[in-house]
Amino acid sequence: MAWCDVRANLARAEAFVAGCDADIVVLPETFATGFVVDTEAVAQRMDGTVVTWLKRTAAKYDRAIVGSVAINENGKCFNRMMFVKPSGVIACYDKRHLFGIGGEDKCFLPGDKRVVVEYRGVRFLLLVCYDLRFPVWSRNRGDYDAIICPASWAASRRNVWRTLLRARAIENLAYVVGVNRTGADPSTKYVGDSAVIDFRGETLVEMNDREGLVTAVLDTDRLVHFRESFPVWRDADNFEIKP
Repeated sequence: MAWCDVRANLARAEAFVAGCDADIVVLPETFATGFVVDTEAVAQRMDGTVVTWLKRTAAKYDRAIVGSVAINENGKCFNRMMFVKPSGVIACYDKRHLFGIGGEDKCFLPGDKRVVVEYRGVRFLLLVCYDLRFPVWSRNRGDYDAIICPASWAASRRNVWRTLLRARAIENLAYVVGVNRTGADPSTKYVGDSAVIDFRGETLVEMNDREGLVTAVLDTDRLVHFRESFPVWRDADNFEIKP
C-alpha cells in the first residue's frame, strides 16, 4: 500500500475487489493509508471518503468488504475494523489491544466490545492484528465459526504471525482468515503470509511474501461435523472478561 495515499490505495483495493469471485473480500489493517499513528494526518470520519468507498464498492460488486480504518469520531480516534455488507449495513469493531510498542496506544482509544457478525450463514469474530496475541479475548464461546483478522504485522515477527493464526484456529475449532500487508513503510517491512487456516490448523491457502488475491471456501458442514466428532469444547474453562 502507498504511504498516506488514500486515493492510490482505494484504486488498488478496488482492482482486487473487482477481480475476485467471492462472498467476502478481506483487506489488510489500515488498508487506505498504511499503519500511520499520526491520526491528525489520516483519521477519517464515518461519512468520509474511505467509508463511502467501502459502502459503494460493496454494493457495486455485491460482496462484503472487510478491513480496518483510522476513524475520528467526535474527537476520539479508533482503529476501526469494518464489515461492510452489500446492503450498506456496517458492523464495526474497534481494536481492543493497541500496539503500545509502536505508539498506537498514544493515538487511538481501545475498543471495549467483542463483535461477531453473521453473513450468509457463517458467524465471524472480528479481530485486528495485535488482538491475535490474546487468546482470552478471542476464545470461542460457541458464538462463531471463523475469525477474520486484518493486520500490519512486521516481517521481523513473521513466525509469530504464522504460529498464532494456527493456534487460534486449533484452540477455537474455527476457521481463521488472516490478511497481512506486504511491502514497507518508512519504519517497518512487512512480509504478508496472508492465509486461511481450517479448524484443525491446516493451511487452505497462503500467500507468503507476495501481493495478490487468493480465495478459499469455508465449509460449515465440515466444521460442524468435526466439532461433533471431536468435541473438545465441552471441556473448556468458564470465565468472564471484565473491562
